[in-house]
Amino acid sequence: MFGYRVPAPDEAMLISGGRRGLGGAPFRVVTGHGKFVLPIFRKTRFLTLSMCEAEVTETCVTKQGITLHVRAVIAFKVGNDTESIVNAGQRFLSDQEQMSVLTGRIFAGHLRAIIGSMTVEEIVTERQKLAAEVLDTSKTEMAKIGLIVDSFQIQSIDDGDTGYIDAMSAPHKAAIQRQAQIAQAQATQASVEAEQVAARNQAEYARQTAIVKAEYSAEVDRAQAMAAQAGPLAQAHAQQEVLAAQTELAQRAAQLRQEQLVAEVVKPAEAEAERIKVLAVADAERMKIQAEAAASHDRVALDRMLIDQLPLIVKEAAGGLAGANVNVLNGADGLGEIAAGLVAQGLTILDSVRQNLGGQNPEGGAAKAGGPLELAGYSRTPVDVDGDEPKGAPSAG
Repeated sequence: MFGYRVPAPDEAMLISGGRRGLGGAPFRVVTGHGKFVLPIFRKTRFLTLSMCEAEVTETCVTKQGITLHVRAVIAFKVGNDTESIVNAGQRFLSDQEQMSVLTGRIFAGHLRAIIGSMTVEEIVTERQKLAAEVLDTSKTEMAKIGLIVDSFQIQSIDDGDTGYIDAMSAPHKAAIQRQAQIAQAQATQASVEAEQVAARNQAEYARQTAIVKAEYSAEVDRAQAMAAQAGPLAQAHAQQEVLAAQTELAQRAAQLRQEQLVAEVVKPAEAEAERIKVLAVADAERMKIQAEAAASHDRVALDRMLIDQLPLIVKEAAGGLAGANVNVLNGADGLGEIAAGLVAQGLTILDSVRQNLGGQNPEGGAAKAGGPLELAGYSRTPVDVDGDEPKGAPSAG
């Protein structure tokens, strides 16, 4: 836009031709924003606010009178405040390159002054202290011209051909060299010792290896000899172990076969024998009971049969007497006695038949008196028809 001016971020715009600036400055300072400027009535100039650099190469004399060549670098810029911009603008606006020249001169003067109050040893060993003192003494003077110093670095210090610094460092160099030589010697000694140890270790390893190989070879020879000697013995032991295993297997098989026979034959046979025994005992008991029952039944049946046959026997006996010449002496009593005798003869015959047919009593003896015939009312005592003692069966006259 016509008449509108804007400074760069690292610049300060100075406007002159109008009212005065802050503090009675002959111009106004504008930073960070634009401003309308009348082309005819106002004049605009720009002052850099960027970082600037100045180098210092100065010959200085120390407190000891030794000449040193010092080289340093200063980093500086115009201050950001309005006062610093006004001070710098009034001094360097027309020729801003003069800021570096003037700054170098200022620092060179202070550097000479401070080095003149120090020894070479202090300057060399306390270089940072030297830089801090120069920077502190220059700040006030730099602020008056609107400049601020960001850093001051001493790059080199050289005594030329005097050799003072070298002489000063000679003991240290000698000590360092001595330490280096000692370290080198120690390293060499350590290396030699390490080589010797390694050689001893190798020799020991070779010796141990030879011993191990010899022992191994001897052990192999012994093992081979023992194997050669132990061949037949090992075979015999192996055969013996095989025979023992076979014997144990046969015994086990025999035991298993015995257990199998006991399970399959003996136990069933014993069970069968026990069954037969039980059946036999039961059958014998049954037969005994049946025999006792049959014997009792046969005696009863025989007695009944004989009793049933008794009248026929008596009839046959009487028939035999029918043609006989029998004298009856006592009349009716005599006839009764004859009949009684016949009956007694029949009973005698029945007893004989019963005994012959097995008519034993259960105790094995003959049938006792009082049996079925006696119970039937018959008498076994023969009666003589003449009244005498019984004489057996009656006979014909």
